[in-house]
Amino acid sequence: MKRKRPVTYLSAETEPAVLRDSAAVTWSGLGEVVSVRIAKATLSALLEKVAAGREVLITSDGRPKARLVPVETAKPRKVFSGSAAHLAKMPPWAGGPDSTDLISEDRDARGW
Repeated sequence: MKRKRPVTYLSAETEPAVLRDSAAVTWSGLGEVVSVRIAKATLSALLEKVAAGREVLITSDGRPKARLVPVETAKPRKVFSGSAAHLAKMPPWAGGPDSTDLISEDRDARGW
């Protein structure tokens, strides 16, 4: 099978001819707006634009449906630190009814 060479553009200003000729519209604050039909036909070129740092809004019937953004701009996720630190801060159990006792009492009160 023939290997495909990656397509690289000279700068962020240079864009594929497919997208230059398409009906892409730039709205202030929204980035570039493309219909679903054009997005399906030019997905590879749109991904190249997004990788270069641009945002693309995909619309259907004139309504926004999806937004393509570069991966680097994603918010960092909060790291799970586990529950061991939380449990260490909890006061020791001082007695009282157990959870099974509370559930049994609730079921008996409801007549189950």
